[in-house]
Amino acid sequence: MRIAIAGGSGFLGRSLTSALLSAGHHVQVLSRQTVRQAPKTRDGRIELVNWTPDGTLGPWATSCAGADIVINLAGESIGKRRWSAKRKAELITSRLLPTRSLVKFIDGAMPPPSAFLSGSAIGFYGNRGDETLTEDATEGRGFLAELAWRWEQEALNAESDTTRVVFLRTGMVLDTNEGALQKLIPPFKLFGGGPFGTGRQQVSWIHRDDWVSLVQWVICTPGVRGPVNLTAPRPLTSAEFAHALGRALRRPARMAMPSSLLKMVLGEMAEPLLLFSQRVIPERALKGGFRFAFDTLDAALGDLLVS
Repeated sequence: MRIAIAGGSGFLGRSLTSALLSAGHHVQVLSRQTVRQAPKTRDGRIELVNWTPDGTLGPWATSCAGADIVINLAGESIGKRRWSAKRKAELITSRLLPTRSLVKFIDGAMPPPSAFLSGSAIGFYGNRGDETLTEDATEGRGFLAELAWRWEQEALNAESDTTRVVFLRTGMVLDTNEGALQKLIPPFKLFGGGPFGTGRQQVSWIHRDDWVSLVQWVICTPGVRGPVNLTAPRPLTSAEFAHALGRALRRPARMAMPSSLLKMVLGEMAEPLLLFSQRVIPERALKGGFRFAFDTLDAALGDLLVS
């Protein structure tokens, strides 16, 4: 298949691109920046396409003509820096404008792609305590919930009889090179690790490889439409997560970081990123027969932290 990926040079995009190439697909990576070419496989091909995702079409659209699948992973990192009014605006536009451009491309494509997989996040659900959240759960409140809802609504404009739209509601993706886990490892190694806040909030996570496999499953399962939770089937409390990481690193996990300190250091984003509770279950994947390679945190950390 010909698969176009916006944001294919990012954290998750690189892993997904590599897997799709290994599966023999022709992958087009759309990026605003210079892209380092991914390794080619015997059967797979990669094509690098520069684009300006400003909500309109451009020369890139001609390059992507004939794409069977379009995947949208474009968007500024949520946790890169504190949320000022300007930063919030950047987070919004970096998601909505690329999505708008891709929807316009899909609307005019002949033939149109069979699927549009658009990034989203479990931030959609907001702070929900111990409530079990499947894909049928309603949207929550707060900046991240509103951002995810608006992102999905933009993507939904591409839905048609010929193009299915899937929202990739992603949880905490575990990888030792980037993301939350990478930032957590150093304090634990220095004997300063522990749970955030009360330690009772639910943490919904997924191993990087399972995230990639689950996206590939969505691509190859024509009946999947709408939201899909990309999380492992066994969420844990913050305290349980910290103790599992401590075990994996052979370090204690007693240095709890109080909510007040996190809010002082991180500002408004401390709550949705570290203190909100979201017990998310990947019901559609489980009912559809998808099997996780790493369904427990101990297994995931054991794989990722192998020296």
